[in-house]
Amino acid sequence: MQHPTEIAADRPAQIEWPTVILILLTYGAMATLMWFYYALPFWVIMPLAGYLIALHGSLQHEVLHGHPTRNAALNELLVAINFSLNFPYRRYRKLHLIHHNDENLTDPMLDPESYYLLPEEWAKLPAPLKQLYTINNTLAGRMILGPIIGTIRFWSSEFMAIAKGDMGVAKAWAWHIPACAMTLAYAYFICGIPLWAYLVMFAWPGIAFSLVRSFCEHQAVEDLGERTIVVESSAPLSLMFLNNNLHLPHHVQPRLAWYKLPAYYRAEREALLQKNHGYLMHGYREIFRKYFFKPKEPVAYPNPEYLRSLGLN
Repeated sequence: MQHPTEIAADRPAQIEWPTVILILLTYGAMATLMWFYYALPFWVIMPLAGYLIALHGSLQHEVLHGHPTRNAALNELLVAINFSLNFPYRRYRKLHLIHHNDENLTDPMLDPESYYLLPEEWAKLPAPLKQLYTINNTLAGRMILGPIIGTIRFWSSEFMAIAKGDMGVAKAWAWHIPACAMTLAYAYFICGIPLWAYLVMFAWPGIAFSLVRSFCEHQAVEDLGERTIVVESSAPLSLMFLNNNLHLPHHVQPRLAWYKLPAYYRAEREALLQKNHGYLMHGYREIFRKYFFKPKEPVAYPNPEYLRSLGLN
C-alpha cells in the first residue's frame, strides 16, 4: 500500500481543465462579491462568501492530492491565496495526508483531524470547557463556535511547535502571511471592507460551511471501514465539497479527481456501503435534522478497542 504522504506523487498525465476552470471561476466570484460588498445586504454576502470560501478550501484539498497538473509548485500557486485566513496550505497538506492513514482514523493521538479527546484529557477539563466541547459536537455548535474553537486549538499547537524550533511549521506560516495579506489587501484597500467585517461576514461563514462537511465524516468505531461516511448530497453542496461528501470513496481512491468520484461511487456503491456497514446519510438535510442541536458522539474517545489498548476499559 502506498504511504499517504506519497498520495500526491501520482500526478495527472494531462492538465485537468475542469479543476483549473473552477479555480479561476472561484477567484473571480470572490473578487466580485467583495467588490459589491457595499451594494449587498449581509444576508446575501454571508452565505455566498461561506459557499465560495468552502469551495476554495475544497479546491485546496484537491490540489494537495496532486491535482490538477503534474507540477506541484504550479498546483500550490493556483490555490495560494487564502480566503479563510486560519490554516496555512502547507500545514493542511501535511496534516491531511497523515489523516489518510486509515487505520488511525479518529484516533486523537494519531489522526490530526480527530475531534475527540482522550478520556483522561476529558476527565481533567473543568465543567465549563466540557460543556463548550459538548456544544461543539452539535452541528449548530460546530458551525457557530467551531471556527473559533478550532482556530484557537490549532494556532496554539502550531505556535508551540514553532517555539520549540520546528522549522517546517515556521516555514508554512511564513508562506501563510502573504497568502492572507493578498486577501486582506484586496478586501481593505480595493473594496473598503474593514477587517472585522471580513472576519465576520466572509472568513467565519467560510469555515463554518467547511465544518458542515467534516462534521459526520468519521465516527469512532472498532471496524475501520465503518469509520467513514457516505453522504448522498444535492448537486450544489456536492460541488461546494467537490464530491468529498462521498467520503469513503475518496478514502478508498484518494488520487481520483473530484469530477470522477460520482461515477466511481455509482459503480461501486453496493460494495462501498457494505464496507462501511451502511454509514450513509441521504443528504445534509438529514444531518441537520439529526444533529443540529444533538451531539453526534461523546467528546471523550469512545472506541472500545483503543481504550482497551490503553488499559482504560
